[in-house]
Amino acid sequence: MDNHQKRNLTFLTIGLIFVLSGIEYAVILPTIWRYLQILEAPPYFLGLGLSAFSLSGLLTGPLFGVWSDRSKTTKSIILFSNLFEIVGNFMYFIGYSKWLLLSSRLVAGVGAGAGSSIFGFLTRSTRPEERAGIFAAIMACRQAGLLVGPAFNLFLRLCDFKLGPFVVNKYTSPGIFMCLLWVLLQFVVLGMYWDVPPVSSEGGTVLLEMKQEEGDEDEEAPLIGSDEEPSQTYRAVNSDEMETSTASEMHPFKNFSVSREFLREEVVVLLTAQFITLFNQTALETMVTPLTQRYFSFGELGNSLMYSLCGVEVILGFFFVRWLSRKVADRAVLAIGLVICCTACTWCLVFLCNPRGGYGWELSAFIIGVFLQLLGLPFVAVSQVSLFSKVTAEKTQGFSQGVRRSVGGLATILGPLWAGGLTNNLYIMLGMMLALLLMISVMTALSYERLTEPRAVQSARSCDSGG
Repeated sequence: MDNHQKRNLTFLTIGLIFVLSGIEYAVILPTIWRYLQILEAPPYFLGLGLSAFSLSGLLTGPLFGVWSDRSKTTKSIILFSNLFEIVGNFMYFIGYSKWLLLSSRLVAGVGAGAGSSIFGFLTRSTRPEERAGIFAAIMACRQAGLLVGPAFNLFLRLCDFKLGPFVVNKYTSPGIFMCLLWVLLQFVVLGMYWDVPPVSSEGGTVLLEMKQEEGDEDEEAPLIGSDEEPSQTYRAVNSDEMETSTASEMHPFKNFSVSREFLREEVVVLLTAQFITLFNQTALETMVTPLTQRYFSFGELGNSLMYSLCGVEVILGFFFVRWLSRKVADRAVLAIGLVICCTACTWCLVFLCNPRGGYGWELSAFIIGVFLQLLGLPFVAVSQVSLFSKVTAEKTQGFSQGVRRSVGGLATILGPLWAGGLTNNLYIMLGMMLALLLMISVMTALSYERLTEPRAVQSARSCDSGG
């Protein structure tokens, strides 16, 4: 099996990992509140339970990233992190007490921290021009999991039997179901995941082989004849350069400075975009259900249908961005997304905070607002991840992606907390969200010229491709 086939199977496996993460969220979220009530947990335990998962991922993401940067492998990291998902979901299945349930989400969240290693691997294994499309497809996989997850709840809610000393019902069954899925994924990772060489490494290997073949025929001849460029441009690297390159790969954090890497203008802008995007998204998710109940009397069926349609829109949005990224620069995609998000938030502020008119008009205004909010999400999400991978150092990409995901994890904790206390004060909640969007839009406009791959890196890639 050649590297191209291994690469495709590896990407497919990564897609399955993200599908399972979406399914886990979709099968646990609808029942965790009632589960906690049965265990006599106070209301605030719902927020703790939902935030615990994000908190673990926030703390462990950079650690997994450093591990992958130093080892240059991700397969062992994924196998290790999945053990936490397996144990965490089994603890959720056991239940027994509210504290065990809370601990189960903390343990499972550790497994989510491996996402930083995966994004670091994707960065090293893709060319810049294809990266946004790959990221869009991977993100769409999680949305697909969120979409199909409720379908599993249709049969999980029918469970009512005993498995040895454990009770299997509609509240505990999501835990054992996800535990089994993560166990099955371990076998998929063992058989279909390879730590394929980075794109730059593959290119370097080919270049050295070409040089060696040409050297057998004529030691003085360049690999590619050119009147303009000297032959040295195409020669294999000498021993000193090779030692330097090897040392850099073995010690990726040598001469690494956190302030120099993350306090640059373009990096600050992209991390801010990451925070605001996820803060607003989770705040809206928290707001939507109380809103539909108050104004439209939606029950479980109505909300399930709404979430399903939202999932379809987001998946289609990700694939549209995947196509668009081949024709438009990442920073342009980001700008388009921010314009859509600002428009959506303004619409909600005007028409949803104090709805007037009949039921039909109020429902139409709500649908348009949600549609616009979800329309802008893929544009911003994909472009900022792709840009971030290009403006940060490739050799420490795992750690950098861990920092990015930790910023996002903090947003997913604070977003619901902000919105949860303001469901009756939509002007304040949506006003703050719009202010944040306007702030990142201004930051993006002022830093637009810097939101691109550094010229030195572009020149190096051009030389590699030319060689």
